[in-house]
Parts: sequence; structure tokens; C-alpha cells
Amino acid sequence: MKKVIVFGGSGFLGSYLVHELVSRKYRVIVADITPFQETDNVKYFPCSILNSDEIEQVMKAGADVVYNLAGFANLDKAVDYPVETFSLNVIGNLNVLEACRKHKIAYFVYASSAYALNEKGSFYGISKLTSEKNVREYHKRYGLNYTILRYGSVYSEKDFENNYIFHIVKEAWLKGTIFHSGDGEEIREYIHASDAARLSVDVIEKPEYLNENLMLTGVERMRRLDLFQMIKEILGGKLNIHLEKDGYQHHYKTTPYAFQPESSRKLVANPYIDMGQGILACIHTIQQENE
Repeated sequence: MKKVIVFGGSGFLGSYLVHELVSRKYRVIVADITPFQETDNVKYFPCSILNSDEIEQVMKAGADVVYNLAGFANLDKAVDYPVETFSLNVIGNLNVLEACRKHKIAYFVYASSAYALNEKGSFYGISKLTSEKNVREYHKRYGLNYTILRYGSVYSEKDFENNYIFHIVKEAWLKGTIFHSGDGEEIREYIHASDAARLSVDVIEKPEYLNENLMLTGVERMRRLDLFQMIKEILGGKLNIHLEKDGYQHHYKTTPYAFQPESSRKLVANPYIDMGQGILACIHTIQQENE
């Protein structure tokens, strides 16, 4: 039974990753500033990736694989908080990398973003790209094996701050309105967090993904306006959609790809949770919360 440390395991995607790891019989250590419910196969350590002493306490428990999903995850807020963004996403990740080197960890998995490839990502995208380069440099200098996972538009029925779809469905359900700071022509490939978590565990079980950059997105390519129309139809047509065409300047329009010397392979889930089922799950959760 292999042991895995997940920094950021209490977060949005992290909680799904921990569940997937446990379902495959891994022993998991969750290292996060937010508490996580311990079970027979899950141990929780309070830990900030900016605190090297706390990281050290986590690493003393030992592990075969380390995931780092911790960091600053909100692109729009990152525009206003560049120092905090770089502190968490670059220095924090360096702290984890250095601890992996010290403790001779065999395999490191870094949660990056599609915005690492795009000029629109501002400080958030730059911080992710910088950390990707640091991960590859640790492999080059110290032999730390890695996989970089560039996540696209992840969603689910759980209420997390960076779960965009859940919040627009909640707004639609409670207020009958969706406000979007763009023209609705933006295209995304949505992937459910459970599918993203499944792929994230697949990579540590398949040697062909060792020391690779992987893009994890969904297979349903959809305009934002089509997403809003789908939500409207599911809700029986009772929805007002307001578009602010001059907004959304920090987000890419149709593709996250921009020319970079480091390319990536794309990994998709098969089978997968489709968009309609995902939206219905969001509505079910919201309905239960407001009964």
C-alpha cells in the first residue's frame, strides 16, 4: 500500500483527489491549512506551504508520491494580489520541492493550469509557468521525477470559491439571473472534478507519464453562452442572461494555448460525467441547501 502526500488536499480538486486515491487503496496524508476528516487511510497535518517547519513535519511521515495542489487559485484576485500569488504559487511550491529533494521523494506531481500556456493569465499564469520551470529544473539538477498537470475548466457540485459553474448555477437558481463579464463567445472544455481526479491518479500508475507535461480538460467544447442556455433550459426557461461585453479581459477567449517551447500532451477521461448531469448535480445540492 503506497503512501501519498497531498498538499492542498482539503481544497476543491484536492478533496476529490484524496477520495480517488483512497478508493484505489493508497494511504493518504492531507497537508492543508483547512482541516480534513481523518479515516483509517487518511491522516491530516495542519500545514502552510509557506512554513518550512510545518512541511518538514509532514514529510517526516514519509511518502512514495507527493502532489502539490496548494496555492493561489483565483485568477481574478491574483491580478490584485501579485505578491501573495507569487508567494504561494512560486515560493510555496519551491518549499515543497526542496523538502522532496531532502527526503528523497521518488515522484512529484504539480498542479498547474492551462493559463501557464497563455498570455492572458496575468500574475496567476506567470506564477504557474515559473513553478513549472522550477519543477523541471529540480528534475534536471537533482533527479526528482515529476508530472505536471495543467488543469482546464474544472467544476463539480461542491461549493468552493473557485468552482465557477457551481456559483453561476446557484445564482441562476436563487436569483433567476446570470451576469457574465464577457460576450459569451468564450470557449471552454469543462471537466468534472471527479474525472480530473481519476486522471490525476492514473498518471502515477502509468510510466509513460513520467517527466511529462499533461493537459487535463474535458471533451465537451462549449461556448459560455451555450452553457448559460443549457442552464436556462434545465431550469425551464426562467432565466435572464446579462452579458457585459467589455469585461473578462484576464481570461483567454477560445484556447489556452500560446506558443511555448515546452509542449504538453492532452489527457481526457473516458467515460466521463457529461455537462448536463453535472449541472443537475449542482442544482440538487443547491436545492438541498436552501430547503
